[in-house]
Amino acid sequence: EPEELVKAPHSFVINRGRLGKNGHELLLNFRKIMEPYTASHLKVQKANVLKDFVHIAGPLNVTHLVVFTKTENAIYLRTAKLPHGPTLTYQVKEYSLIKDIISSQKKSVIYEKLFDHHPLLVLNNFSGDGMHLKLMATTFQHMFPSINVNKTNLNTIRRCLLINYNEDQTLDLRQYAIKVVPTGMSKAVKKLIQSKVPNLSQYKDISDFIEKSGNLSESEVEFDGAANTVTLPQPISSRGNIASEKSAIRLYEIGPRMTLQLMKIEEGLMSGEVLFHQFVSKTPEEIKALKERCKEKKLLKEKRRAEQQRNVEKKKLLDNKEEKSIDAQVVSDEEREEDLKWYREAVGQEPDDSILPLSKKRKSSSDSSRGKLPKKVKFSSEIDKKQQNGSSKSDKDYQAFLKKKKKRKEAKLKNKGKKGRKAKLATKKTQDKPDQEKTSQKPKSFVKKRKKM
Repeated sequence: EPEELVKAPHSFVINRGRLGKNGHELLLNFRKIMEPYTASHLKVQKANVLKDFVHIAGPLNVTHLVVFTKTENAIYLRTAKLPHGPTLTYQVKEYSLIKDIISSQKKSVIYEKLFDHHPLLVLNNFSGDGMHLKLMATTFQHMFPSINVNKTNLNTIRRCLLINYNEDQTLDLRQYAIKVVPTGMSKAVKKLIQSKVPNLSQYKDISDFIEKSGNLSESEVEFDGAANTVTLPQPISSRGNIASEKSAIRLYEIGPRMTLQLMKIEEGLMSGEVLFHQFVSKTPEEIKALKERCKEKKLLKEKRRAEQQRNVEKKKLLDNKEEKSIDAQVVSDEEREEDLKWYREAVGQEPDDSILPLSKKRKSSSDSSRGKLPKKVKFSSEIDKKQQNGSSKSDKDYQAFLKKKKKRKEAKLKNKGKKGRKAKLATKKTQDKPDQEKTSQKPKSFVKKRKKM
């Protein structure tokens, strides 16, 4: 995207609650004013919250939010700077829609390309004293892209938005279409310049048409004078307008027409400290009390957020501990099964609980990782306890079991690689032969019984 498009102020025009038929049409007309840097086909659902639009605004380069609401008394218009404010609330005293203004005009100048470029903003009577006047002027200025007089193309300026501040503290908002017409030409010549060629069948010569059509009716009279006549610095795409020639600028109202009154200014986004109110004025003591309340609310919010983060971290730690304990139990069970298997093969009987204390599940601790015993604990201490109790036979069996276990580990280390694998296969074959011989020898009792039969 070009830099001009990214840097330009974008806006969302939405409604909160029901506006009615005319109120919804006023919202759509206001979107026409904000085009092309607004979401003209944005659909707002009941489930949407203000935070949804704030989250979307960042990646879409949306800088302003315009919200229409309706109460029993009137329609209200809020303009907010995203994402942190301030917010200005206006009451819509009077309004007229685009369709009403067009129907009241004899000539309407509305075409598709009229809304391809942003309007030219004109502010009037905002130079008075008061913080609210300056804030209103700056918010309106930042809602539309700034214009560089030296670089702007005159063909892009097709609309004008006029906002006038009245003495009764109301705002008049008007939108006009700008039309540039060449001056110093008769009506007949202007008709010939237009795209539609007039019907000349009733005239024998072109001079007759020019002479007779010189007189204009009252409805066709055009008041062009020094007030609206300028010398064009650039050529304009309309017919007859040439650079460094005089042309007349005419304005045609296209709507909507609104009369607004500022009600209040809030520091934040639709909330926060009230900087200005039209009807309510507070003493400095009340203002201090409100500020203290706002500070307390902010502190409470921060504390809650900190508590939530702590709880989340605790939950994560507990989940990790549970996973580790489950893994340790699985590993300890596997080791115990291996020890039991080798003890049965070496000794030829089931081990007692006194010999293998691993029969009970061990709890995983910081010292014992993956269910293994800590390094400080040794089997010799357990053997000493057993000797005090007098269990010498079981100790001998257990020591023999440990020796065989060591030999088994050493054999595993030696049998690594290709040679180790071949050695394993050879040992398996030798072990299988005596087993087969044992199975082939039948018991004597079985042979005797067969002879009797």
